[in-house]
Amino acid sequence: MADLSNVIGIVGWKNSGKTHLIVDLVRELKARNLSVSTVKHAHHGFDIDQPGKDSFQHREAGAREVMIASSQRWALMSEHDRGERPPLQELVARMAPADVILAEGFKADPHPKIEIWQDRSSPLIAREDRSIFAVISPDPATVADCPCPVLARQELSAIADLLLRQVSNAR
Repeated sequence: MADLSNVIGIVGWKNSGKTHLIVDLVRELKARNLSVSTVKHAHHGFDIDQPGKDSFQHREAGAREVMIASSQRWALMSEHDRGERPPLQELVARMAPADVILAEGFKADPHPKIEIWQDRSSPLIAREDRSIFAVISPDPATVADCPCPVLARQELSAIADLLLRQVSNAR
């Protein structure tokens, strides 16, 4: 199994801005000459392949894994019949080494997380989940009774600094 010391989760309720924060963090960390990978949790079945394509036919015929490769990228699709998604640690073990891996979702897993919160009608996950080490909000003054630091969403450099301190401390 993989070491999760460089994995930071980005969690929050639906439409809280998780993907936008990850995109901004990837750009910020890349600008600091760090290698960054991401892993995204999907709550439902999904397909990155297209009916009629050769790779789709390979998988439909029963291939357990199908790899597609070109001069620009490769993708590996792996079928499993567990009835639930593989653990994050197992997924990260399949990834190439990176300085930082950002995991979108995976709320129930025990790795360190940053919560993005902007809807006062949604409960603050950090109040119950001690794996959350920071909360990001468009207006930190609206976040009351938070057990961890709260940063403004526009403070991207500070968010990246805090994230990198967490990764450094975990190693």
